[in-house]
Amino acid sequence: MSGKISGFFVKFECLTELQIIDIMKDLDRHDLTDDPGSNFNQDIHSKVIRAGKRTYFFDVKRTRSNELYLIITESKKRFESDGNFFYEKHKIFLYQEDFLNFSTTLQEMKDYIAENQVPMLDNAVTDAGDETGA
Repeated sequence: MSGKISGFFVKFECLTELQIIDIMKDLDRHDLTDDPGSNFNQDIHSKVIRAGKRTYFFDVKRTRSNELYLIITESKKRFESDGNFFYEKHKIFLYQEDFLNFSTTLQEMKDYIAENQVPMLDNAVTDAGDETGA
């Protein structure tokens, strides 16, 4: 199985999922229009969160005018009908002038969910013979 990514062909069958993710990140960083010595669009700081079927990438990059910004990427492994897989990616670009509003609203949404989420029952606790003595 092979896949075409940004004009490059990559043979997937010999690679692990983490290697493929690293290749995709490298291809995202590679901009042929940039000067070879430029720091533009290079990762300054990165973190990865693996969450079930999703992976989140937090990448700090630099604009051409030397300002830092954040890209949050959600990556999900998807399968085509023929069994080949690809990564579906969604990106959010956050610039410094939006950080306060974004983080304030994110915290408000987290608080709302914490206050309004109906507790989920744990199957292990509701089974007969569990710690409740049922």
